[in-house]
Amino acid sequence: MASVSIEKVIEKFNLKNLTPQIDVTSIKIHQPDINRPALQLAGYFEHFEETRSQIIGFVEYSYMEHLPEERKREVYPRVISEKTPCIIFCRDLRPDEIFMETALKHNVPLLMTDKPTSAFLAEIIRWLNVKLAPCISVHGVLVDVYGEGVLITGESGIGKSEAALELIKRGHRLVSDDVVEIRKVSDDTLIGSAPDITRHFIELRGIGIIDVKTLYGVQSVMDTTNINLVIRLEDWDKEKKYDRLGLEENFTEYLGNKIVCHNIPIRPGRNLAIICESAAVNYRQKKMGYNAAQELYQRVQNSLSKPREDDED
Repeated sequence: MASVSIEKVIEKFNLKNLTPQIDVTSIKIHQPDINRPALQLAGYFEHFEETRSQIIGFVEYSYMEHLPEERKREVYPRVISEKTPCIIFCRDLRPDEIFMETALKHNVPLLMTDKPTSAFLAEIIRWLNVKLAPCISVHGVLVDVYGEGVLITGESGIGKSEAALELIKRGHRLVSDDVVEIRKVSDDTLIGSAPDITRHFIELRGIGIIDVKTLYGVQSVMDTTNINLVIRLEDWDKEKKYDRLGLEENFTEYLGNKIVCHNIPIRPGRNLAIICESAAVNYRQKKMGYNAAQELYQRVQNSLSKPREDDED
């Protein structure tokens, strides 16, 4: 099961740890969902998800301030569960002594941020959704071409890295070479990234490892991108019939999500970078509502439906 340590959350969002006595390196978050325990502070614990991270905003804090001490000692231990990964106070709000005492007793770290509650809530949910999303690793190269994430796959040595390098020289950006980590952040979105070890590196047979970021600058790389299009490179087979019109789209599937896929046959002299670039632009054009293959088909149909001059005579 994927998890994120509280230590990484503190580092990412620049949070202040109000309970340094608690070792946060061993505490993990296992789900991206967040809870605001307003109803629980009021005494309603039906369907309370104690395993979620808890966020305290101005509304919850104001309610807690007006609780009598006996009520606090009754409710706080039920809100602060040992299963709770952490509790985060927004807007630089600080917990009272009873809340702090209860958190230390149950070994629940208390964190603080100066950000508004709604903005912080949206930000941390989005980040956790990416970090805790189902993940697989595939062999291929991921490049951002005109804002479209293009995953280039194929057998080893077929020319994926060379195509990526040519795309980089043409102003596009490398995400990952050789191994691409794919995360499913929603039913419509797959995000690709590189493993930490190989990030920004490309392997070229006969030359070795090159550092793209150092050679071509920071504008030539990016850490993550959505995967919108798959280009599968394969050796040319003269017996095989290849799609020449593109009226019907082919798909491939990763983690249950379907992605448009083009099978590109490789022969000496074919410029793979231009083919990948054209495929990305054509895909983008289709998203904007224009399909060149459909336009050609419509023209042919219109031409066939017109009466010929010989028939009219």
